[in-house]
Amino acid sequence: MKITAIKTIVVNAEMRNWVFVKVETDVPGLYGWGEATLEWKTRGVVGTVADLEPLLLGHDPRDIEQAVRIMHKHGFWKMGSIGATAISGIEVALWDILGKELNVPVWRLLGGKTHDYIKVYTHLGLGDMKSVYETMQVEPLKERALEVVEKGYNALKVVFIPYTHYTTNVRAVDHVAKLMGGLREAVGDDVEIMVDFHGRPASASAALDYINALAPSRPLFVEEPVPPYDPLLMAEVTARSPVPIASGERLIGRTDFEPLFRARALHIAQPDIAHTGGLAEARKIAAAAETAGIGIAPHNPLGPIAGATALHFDIATPNFVIQEEMSGAVPWYDEVVDSPIRRIDGAWQIPDRPGLGVEVNEAAAAKHPYKQEVMHAKHAIMPDGTIVDW
Repeated sequence: MKITAIKTIVVNAEMRNWVFVKVETDVPGLYGWGEATLEWKTRGVVGTVADLEPLLLGHDPRDIEQAVRIMHKHGFWKMGSIGATAISGIEVALWDILGKELNVPVWRLLGGKTHDYIKVYTHLGLGDMKSVYETMQVEPLKERALEVVEKGYNALKVVFIPYTHYTTNVRAVDHVAKLMGGLREAVGDDVEIMVDFHGRPASASAALDYINALAPSRPLFVEEPVPPYDPLLMAEVTARSPVPIASGERLIGRTDFEPLFRARALHIAQPDIAHTGGLAEARKIAAAAETAGIGIAPHNPLGPIAGATALHFDIATPNFVIQEEMSGAVPWYDEVVDSPIRRIDGAWQIPDRPGLGVEVNEAAAAKHPYKQEVMHAKHAIMPDGTIVDW
């Protein structure tokens, strides 16, 4: 069996452009799907997939580890987020091919079932970007959270930490406490709440001011309380935090995670399978995390193929905690992809289709071509004009 072509399909889903990757083979009707969605980097990823294609043409798609080594080593330059995302999309498509050829779901190939169902959470507005990033008052927050719960979810994540530099102020911290208190009052104690800081505080002291304000309402975890690249800074926050700390969506590969694991600088790791190098790399990250006593909650606010990929990964990952998802984020979600994902009572069920179990309606996908995404990050400016983390 040989790889004959690697193609991309871009689907604009309003909040972001999904990048689907299709790997074709010389076996009639046998191909694989992956996803390489990276916000505001769509054209860079598509170009990188095209650059990687010549390296793999003629190779056996079932030699997945070898294919990944070829893409990393024969490209000469070290891969950043764009390159790793392109590799991830291709790598996942190879797993899809292998599962289809063997007539088994990908989770079987990853070691089999370690959970009977997969706990999931979503965002305000079910992923609507305005609801996610601009719900900063108590009453709209409560209303949108209850809408999520009414959809059958029993866990949700919010983003209401203000843009912050190295220090906080009393008014901002008290407002965060009111938001969290109102949210917990609205949804009750049976719904898990996660708070995404987006790395906005630039210091441990600023992050801890907000964390301490959130703590009485018992969030499941707070995410990226500071930018994730400094293990010592992350370790300081984690050691002093009264609630669990999660991070990792912006880390690429096990080499980025390893210093944080060694320093025990987080409680829950959040690799994004579509960005960190694919399923095999995510499995290596999960194994290292388990060794360090750290749970796994994969990042995934992306498209339907990335969701299916996460499902298979989670099933086979014993230190899995909870899965981020955004299914149904656009009205025509199910028209573009036939997905194996079924959610019952706030949990994904175990699929049995071969491979990833996804099929793309390419004609439906073509109805939603590339568009420039909304650039929310341009608002991350302090009153004095200082640019801060979005």
